[in-house]
Amino acid sequence: MSARSPRSARFPRSPRSACPALDDRIDRLRQIAHSDDRLEGVLLYGSWTLGEADAHSDIEAYLYIREDRLDDFDGPAFLEQLAPLSLAYTNMYGVLAVVFDDLMRGEFHLTAAGPGIDEVPSWAGMVHLPRPEQAVLLDRTGRLTGAAKELAEFRPPEPVGAGQRLVDELTNWTLMLAHVLARGETARAHALLHTVVAPQQLQLCRLLRGSTAHWLTPSRALERDLPAADRHRYAATTAVARDADMRAAARRSWGWSRDLGEEAAERWGVRLPRALHDRISGLLSGLG
Repeated sequence: MSARSPRSARFPRSPRSACPALDDRIDRLRQIAHSDDRLEGVLLYGSWTLGEADAHSDIEAYLYIREDRLDDFDGPAFLEQLAPLSLAYTNMYGVLAVVFDDLMRGEFHLTAAGPGIDEVPSWAGMVHLPRPEQAVLLDRTGRLTGAAKELAEFRPPEPVGAGQRLVDELTNWTLMLAHVLARGETARAHALLHTVVAPQQLQLCRLLRGSTAHWLTPSRALERDLPAADRHRYAATTAVARDADMRAAARRSWGWSRDLGEEAAERWGVRLPRALHDRISGLLSGLG
């Protein structure tokens, strides 16, 4: 006779990852979701679905709520059934962010089931679910499973269009960086360089290296995904928020952006506004 209880037979354990605590929490989420008839579906995303979860990973999911029950669904109360909460609030992106008492983080999208499930296939090229049957924890109608299967195939960004957009973005934002530095706003320039320019450089670099699995968070696993030469170029663009350091980092950053752009132009025919690029270089050089 099997040692599994009827409950465990109904809710098989999730595949094991490098984070047993996360595996157990996902198993518990599956159980409480099945017992709550306000939910039509639950879809996981993030590192666990990619097989990359470790002891520092979060739990991230979409909770698809029946439209007629959306107003009476209390997200924090529902999640308290997973584990005690130390923090729960709606973050800057409109997502319910929580911290459990064991310091595991969680992000939960509370979404109306009808339009929410309909939009899942539109994530193709941005979200990859290599094992959609494991990412779907609850599906009362079959709609969510069908939608998630649209994300099973990895679809890298189309290089010509993405490369052109990134070259243009880097041109525009680096010009803004030069103006901000010239105004003497060192702290603002520091934020602009590291939160706007650098992620787009890393995306362009990943596009050129054929390493786009972490496209939406291009700094993730950078140490593993990119060659040492690119990692060194990236490191050279960072700086503390001091005026002289920031001006030097901005020039190095722009030099790397131009080199990446030239590589993209040679490979894919991306258009480069070289005269404008030269003028930006002149502005940055003139900062001393």
